Amino acid sequence: MSEVVLEVRDIVFSYDDSPSQRILDKISFKAQKGEFVSLIGPSGCGKSTLLRILARLIPPVSGEVIYKGKRLYAPTREISFVFQDFALLPWLTNLENVKIGLANSEISEEEKKRKASGMLEKMGLESVADYYPNALSGGMKQRVGIARAIVSDPNVLLMDEPFSSLDELTANALRGDVVSMLKSSDISVNSVIMVTHNVEEAVEISDKIVVLSNKPTKIKQEMQLKLSYPRNRHSKVFMQAVDKVYELLTK
Repeated sequence: MSEVVLEVRDIVFSYDDSPSQRILDKISFKAQKGEFVSLIGPSGCGKSTLLRILARLIPPVSGEVIYKGKRLYAPTREISFVFQDFALLPWLTNLENVKIGLANSEISEEEKKRKASGMLEKMGLESVADYYPNALSGGMKQRVGIARAIVSDPNVLLMDEPFSSLDELTANALRGDVVSMLKSSDISVNSVIMVTHNVEEAVEISDKIVVLSNKPTKIKQEMQLKLSYPRNRHSKVFMQAVDKVYELLTK
């Protein structure tokens, strides 16, 4: 049986104690070692809120986040976050933005620079290390954001609609690069949990899709995908999986 890296147990979230204001209603699922999990559901159902709870950026009303068998009470360097809007600091160079991911590390400044430079090189951005973010395209900015998230060698990567602000051609290219990189033995990430509203994207890159309902949000179904990588968007099995997700979302 595969090792469970991150487990969500009966997560409840609301903005007050009223049941009518409940956002998340007893959400439970597991992310196993080597697994790419997508969370998909209607707009406003609390997907991003759930991801922030997993990172312990906000607390749930009740329920537990279990990391490697122990309850998680605070953010940890072993769980990293990629934001939808890049969240790069414009007054820092791209190299300096990546080094932020090592801010709490006890290694020397020279080692931080070496690791940040190496991560930019893996993302194909070594030539723009000394540029500022405003000189980059959207796809390149998101690559910097991903490099910052994984430079600290996290075990779990949380991604909040990381491709949604990009044009489709750029998003397609970056999705393929990210999946190849995250499945590489050179990267420390063992599990990825991604929020998306794009059904085709979820089927293209996920091992498991967690389909969420509207508020108060529950899990409608977990879908395991046994398709090999890279996935053919025009294949019959791919389209059947897409149709199944749409059916779950709309019924």
